[in-house]
Amino acid sequence: MSARKIRFAKPEDAGRVAEIYAPYVEKTPVSFEYTPPDADEMRRRIRDVTREYPWLILEEDGKLQGYAYAHRYGERAAFRWSCEWSIYLDEGFRGRGGGRALYEELGRLCTRMGCAAAYVLVAVPNPESIGFHERMGFSLVAVEKAVGYKLGAWRDLAILERRLRPLSAPPAVFRPIGSLD
Repeated sequence: MSARKIRFAKPEDAGRVAEIYAPYVEKTPVSFEYTPPDADEMRRRIRDVTREYPWLILEEDGKLQGYAYAHRYGERAAFRWSCEWSIYLDEGFRGRGGGRALYEELGRLCTRMGCAAAYVLVAVPNPESIGFHERMGFSLVAVEKAVGYKLGAWRDLAILERRLRPLSAPPAVFRPIGSLD
């Protein structure tokens, strides 16, 4: 039996994170980036995200196999209680429950932080990702048509939502990840 561990990202994870992400950029329309970020850029992204939100690492038998993170859904102040999630697993590691484990922990943390809803953006068609997110409690709320051009075609973008807590007015206090015990 393998040993699985979820932990917070560290700067030294950036090289492996970049390795995992690169095939999504180079071979698929999943990411709308054209050039895979290098380790230095991933280190910057980890640093920027973790100022307020969690970036989680999935290890199995000591090897980094995937990651998931949250960030503010939009720039303006009113978006504080809505977060966007992203998840990437090593190509050979999908379908083994690691994604579910990452999202369950991300959900616990974002709820404790005061987030009311999580959103994911999925380039479609992508039945594998849509199915995964629906199993994780997300529902389709919109499809933006032809919003990105990648790998020789215009791509649609699905927006899925998952309620993390009941809506209240005023909303729960938002607490950055570093302020949680």
